[in-house]
Amino acid sequence: MAGESSNPGTVEEIFKDFSGRRSAFLQALSIDVDKFYSLCDPQMENLCLYGHQNGTWEVNLPAEEVPPELPEPALGINFARDGMQRHDWLSLVAVHSDCWLLSVSSYFGARLSRNDKKRLFSLINDLPTLFEVVTGRKTITDKPSMNLESKSQNGVKRSIEGEMKNTPKLMEESYEDEEDEHGDTLCGSCGGHYTNDEFWICCDVCERWYHGKCVKITPAKAESIMQYKCPSCCTKKGRQ
Repeated sequence: MAGESSNPGTVEEIFKDFSGRRSAFLQALSIDVDKFYSLCDPQMENLCLYGHQNGTWEVNLPAEEVPPELPEPALGINFARDGMQRHDWLSLVAVHSDCWLLSVSSYFGARLSRNDKKRLFSLINDLPTLFEVVTGRKTITDKPSMNLESKSQNGVKRSIEGEMKNTPKLMEESYEDEEDEHGDTLCGSCGGHYTNDEFWICCDVCERWYHGKCVKITPAKAESIMQYKCPSCCTKKGRQ
């Protein structure tokens, strides 16, 4: 396996690394598929398919060093080639390659904060998997939205089927410029200005933001709330 020169550490860098390796696999499993198929000779030793961050791919023996520098892809993909239908074999390789892409991103993202991990895997999840592309379930051209802000500040998540699911809007530490964007946001309870080192939550009724500590809501508790109503809105409902 050719040596990798960089060690991505931010969400953007890791996602760029993921995208480059994914593009390499797509090249091997679609455009260069005949060449890839011929290189996976069952008479050879255990072979692996590697996708590199620069968009190139190679079929090679696994790394000799133990433990390897990066997680290793599926071993011996060539052995099953002639025992399966070509399309089924390519689909199997695609599944294993999807797993490897996720393992590499998890390796690089191990030191990310919880919120950054959510951002990273939300971006990854917006892309069709290699299996979906190879089997024709999704197209190669499907791309994720690069508007990271909309995913962290928006209180609505869309399921695969397109149904809308409401969740409490959480404002947690995310980007370096987030504090500048929300500097005018005031807590509906204490009137304090927004800072990115504190947990905030938004009322789904009046859409006012609150310090979590002011309304006695922790990040863990917020995860289990489907729709958050601030104390003021709860009081108004009780009077009706």
